[in-house]
Amino acid sequence: MATQAPPQAPMEFRSSPAAVEALDAHLAANPDQAWTHEDPKDVSRSDIYYEDRWQPIFREMREEGPLHYVERSPFGSYWNVVQHKAIQHVESLPELYSSSWEYGGITILNRLDDETLAEQGRERFELPMFIAMDRPKHTGQRRTVAPAFTPAEMKRMESEIRARTGELLDTLPEGEEFDWVDTVSIELTTGMLAILFGFPWEDRRLLTFWSDWAGDTEIALVRDLDEMRQGILLEMGAYFQQLWARRSQEEPGPDLISMMIHSEAMAEMDPQEFMGNLVLLIVGGNDTTRNTMSGIVHAFDQFPDQRELFEQNPELIPNAVQECIRYQTPLAHMRRTATEDAELFGEEIKKGDKLVMWYLSANRDEEVFENPDKLDITRENARRHIAFGYGIHRCVGARLAELQLRVLLEEMHARRMRIAVTGEVERVRANFVHGFRKLGVTMSRF
Repeated sequence: MATQAPPQAPMEFRSSPAAVEALDAHLAANPDQAWTHEDPKDVSRSDIYYEDRWQPIFREMREEGPLHYVERSPFGSYWNVVQHKAIQHVESLPELYSSSWEYGGITILNRLDDETLAEQGRERFELPMFIAMDRPKHTGQRRTVAPAFTPAEMKRMESEIRARTGELLDTLPEGEEFDWVDTVSIELTTGMLAILFGFPWEDRRLLTFWSDWAGDTEIALVRDLDEMRQGILLEMGAYFQQLWARRSQEEPGPDLISMMIHSEAMAEMDPQEFMGNLVLLIVGGNDTTRNTMSGIVHAFDQFPDQRELFEQNPELIPNAVQECIRYQTPLAHMRRTATEDAELFGEEIKKGDKLVMWYLSANRDEEVFENPDKLDITRENARRHIAFGYGIHRCVGARLAELQLRVLLEEMHARRMRIAVTGEVERVRANFVHGFRKLGVTMSRF
């Protein structure tokens, strides 16, 4: 069963000139939603990540304290949570600071009320997913997919991951420029997702397409783009419903869809919840790993002393993986909503307040990481990063991401591959996904 990619927009639409122009036009026509550049603490604006100038803004906030209130932004008012210890504290109180989609979920986006939806002539489009649920429902659904990511499963999958990685690396041209993002990062992570889902191999790039549309929070500000995204995600749901129907007639297998079908917690999901969990697993498995794969290459180019350490000391690779995840932080933030009034680090938090936990700030916290803006693959506490979150919502696929990154570095080292950034570097224009759209590189040997 092969299908064509949805025709509404090209795959490279995310952060393309067309998307940026549409968003800029919307904000110009709706000044009440425009970014308040006079408020440097409004870090919801995606230009600071696209232009890679977010670091001093967060550094200044961390120096002033753990929490900072932003009264007005295109996403409404919110609290910035910027210090490592503060984020861990908020994440450790999931009943008080909720992840539930019913309050707004895990991104900075606002949840429109019924009156506003009625005024706009729109129907509610929610995508419940277990990362955007509270206990006990979160617990049951997470336990359903967790067996796919146990140490035993990682050991079982390693040889296949290594073989696929090696085969791809052996096709890379030496001395010729190519795009690392498309050629390596997307291909490896999309292939891994296809295996996890038991997804038709010939259609695997649809997973990247869906991931890009699902992970771009700014699109929701523009009604036409948001409705286009909803249509694309509905097509995704229809595709997976066909896989679900086929898999339900087969013997249970190790793929994620089979695990959902044969579990009490997820077998009776409604279509919206099914789509929500697909988005979670696709974005979690695609964007995070692929952007760290690109971030590793870019960081080694920025810090040639660390690349030399990697080349001379392959035993540092496991720690280098943790340090590169810390340095890149592929998802910039997660959001929580206060379920009641509370005092937090001396600030009065009101019921319904939105708290945005900026992981990329926590992973540069000077109180935890010495010289945090430098890549240091010998860093003793690199594992203290919270790029995967903290507490009950810590990324269920963290082990798989670490495995893929370790294998990539080991196979690159085995081939004595040195990757230099020689061409265009384009970052994702988004405040949620933190990564690269293009990375022009040239390979040589050390």
